[in-house]
Amino acid sequence: MTAATETPKPNLLELLWRAAPESGRGPRKQLSVDAVVAAAIGLADAEGLEAVTVRRLAQELGKAPMTLYTYVPGKTELVALMLDALFADMERAAISGPWRERLTALAQENYALYRAHPWAAAAAPSRPPLGPGQCAKYEHELRALEGLGLSDVEMDDALAYLLAFVRTAAQDAAQSEAERAASGMDDQEWWEANGPLLAKVLDPARFPTAVRVGQAAGDVHDAAYNAEHAFEFGLARTLDGLAALIER
Repeated sequence: MTAATETPKPNLLELLWRAAPESGRGPRKQLSVDAVVAAAIGLADAEGLEAVTVRRLAQELGKAPMTLYTYVPGKTELVALMLDALFADMERAAISGPWRERLTALAQENYALYRAHPWAAAAAPSRPPLGPGQCAKYEHELRALEGLGLSDVEMDDALAYLLAFVRTAAQDAAQSEAERAASGMDDQEWWEANGPLLAKVLDPARFPTAVRVGQAAGDVHDAAYNAEHAFEFGLARTLDGLAALIER
């Protein structure tokens, strides 16, 4: 095939909106972009985003690696497609109630998405490409901020502020889970193994505040870190910050 007749590679927006021209290379209609994306999501959920390579994905699909380039030109585009598919399929509650309830629902929806797909929180850019899933998500979330007296720019800023907290909280929760898995011990087992040494080195006379506060937090959470408590506490403080803008 000559350069004059070869179909150019689709750009990311064409892929996201499934508006890419038919490729003139390779076998046709054996797969679809949706099938490739679904397989990639399944692999990332099971083994992490680092496991998603063209070679490994081709193995999962029973195809030659070069075949996948017929559908997706590279990993950057693939990850964007994966995220947009998650955004398209995520559950969305009806927008109703006082503004704090509405924004709490948005935060919980996003947190649930990232906890179900831990790789997505780290992969999601603050300004993702405007695919159909992202656009539907953005429209839904902005409606929770409609009618509060904010300017359009303030609505966008407030939403970005809220979602940035949620992504960070989800990443922290995923990291905590990964550390527990790597240690092979739950929190109680870790403290039983390390408590005697810590009791010796954490001198209350040297670290009075750290020992007092750490002991109080550990007694309440039965762990050094409780991801769900951290999310709930941080969300409340994030909403308190937005209250200064919304209720002024």
